Amino acid sequence: MLLAMLALAPLASVSAAEQVAGICGAPGAPNGPRIEVVVSGARKVAGNMTITLYGSRPDAFLARTGKLARQRVPLHSTQAEACFAVSTPGIYAVAVYHDENDDHDFNRTLLGMPAEGYGFSNDAPTVIGLPSFDSVRFQVGPEGGRVPIRLRY
Repeated sequence: MLLAMLALAPLASVSAAEQVAGICGAPGAPNGPRIEVVVSGARKVAGNMTITLYGSRPDAFLARTGKLARQRVPLHSTQAEACFAVSTPGIYAVAVYHDENDDHDFNRTLLGMPAEGYGFSNDAPTVIGLPSFDSVRFQVGPEGGRVPIRLRY
């Protein structure tokens, strides 16, 4: 019995350090650091800015079920802001797209090229394909942080 409890002890500490996020001020949002995301450069004031926060796992970045939290912010100007409350300081990443037609999908052209604006934390380059996790990740300390992102079209 004692051996079984000792074997499970490391699992309990791993899950306690698990990253959790929510919208600042929302019920159930963590009380940890805050990440303020400021997106600029929308080519027109239409639709929403979809801002997605990812945690420290590289394999979860841009994966369909890998996000920690997402906000869809209606556009009232060419800039949008979102605030995420996170459970713990650590490594995070942000991906953004301007959902101009508000269909909750990142639209592409017939050639597969982006039809809507997009951006990533650290203004990571996207010359050929998607950026690597290493190029978009950033460190959040106990005091939180601000992440500026400029859209590309």
